[in-house]
Amino acid sequence: MLDLDLHHQARVMLRYLCGELESRRVGSRGNQQAVGWAADALAQAGFVIEKRPFDCMDWRTDGAELAVGGLTFPVESSPYSRGCSVSAELTAADSLEALQNQDPTGKILLMHAALTAEQLMPKNFPFYNPEEHRQIIRALEARPPLAIITAAGRGGSMTGGLYPYPNIEDGDFDIPSVFTDDRSGESLLSFLGQTARLTSRCQRIPSFGENLIARTGSRGPRVVLSAHIDAKPGTPGALDNAAGVVTLLLLARLLEHRANQRLVEIVLFNGEDYYASSGELAYLPFIQEHKDEILLNINLDGLGYREGKTAYSFVELSAPLAETARAVFARHPGLLEGSPWYQSDHMVFVQNGVGAMALTSQAAADIFQRVTHTPLDSIDQVDVNRLVETAFALKEYLEEINT
Repeated sequence: MLDLDLHHQARVMLRYLCGELESRRVGSRGNQQAVGWAADALAQAGFVIEKRPFDCMDWRTDGAELAVGGLTFPVESSPYSRGCSVSAELTAADSLEALQNQDPTGKILLMHAALTAEQLMPKNFPFYNPEEHRQIIRALEARPPLAIITAAGRGGSMTGGLYPYPNIEDGDFDIPSVFTDDRSGESLLSFLGQTARLTSRCQRIPSFGENLIARTGSRGPRVVLSAHIDAKPGTPGALDNAAGVVTLLLLARLLEHRANQRLVEIVLFNGEDYYASSGELAYLPFIQEHKDEILLNINLDGLGYREGKTAYSFVELSAPLAETARAVFARHPGLLEGSPWYQSDHMVFVQNGVGAMALTSQAAADIFQRVTHTPLDSIDQVDVNRLVETAFALKEYLEEINT
């Protein structure tokens, strides 16, 4: 009966997170409601609840328009950009060298080709920021255009399945920007030197977000299980990452009445899909101060895909903890060991000396390229059997390492 009930609860929770809330973008009302709802669910399972707020930016757009040479071109406001309404000469740059060798001040700049080969990391992003990206931002800010148009093909894992995708997604970068597809970018090159009119109706809104921390048990060192509760604007975020949140809430139900056992901490991060990673940064001092008290991190992101199995992997995890996981998970046919995976919140722990286990979908490479960050990432993509099985497997693993 419990197994059947968990399947039902998983469906109900997915519908709430991915259907009843307008959005789970950081700073939005829906995001705040999701955190409150998850806190109630964890409290009902007997966990002690702590919310840690942080300042952030919500953002809205009412669309954008570009006209030049008597024609209009499809553009979208870059997430977290400032709005604009400008008319100016259209100029272009296709590489960092080309950008550094011209002066786009007071013009509308089209960035394309090699200059938009990948999404630029936000200027103040603390975990990874290539020097070439920093040079592009410095060149733009040194001789600022009135506005920027970026034109790119399909992106990589950073942008999911979005096409077109924004090359600039940065609330700390103040030059207004919009984005379009690579084919439109090629057409715009015919109008260089002509006056273009660009309007982007978007707004930055001061707001707040919260990390949610829930604890049960009393003996250390603690096990920290994590999943991010936020989602990109414009996507239901079922695989990325409502499924991970739901799995931890199912696990919480299975961990009731364990006050005298090992301390288990569930952390719902709020910012993995946010340009500033504010939730992770807010939690980072705790890791740095208490890393010797953390046995390991288990992070869930992108799991539950209807095709394939749930893949687990280890990053800097001790051999005994890894071998115990292999032995436990071998009893669950829907789980298999995959290649080490580095693109999620467990790396915040690893970079600070705490070993980690990551759980995602066997077909993660496919879903991160094709589904995530798009409207396709709906509950139809999720097999709740995978979530329930993973919750039971994690419960058994926690029992094995309880001594």
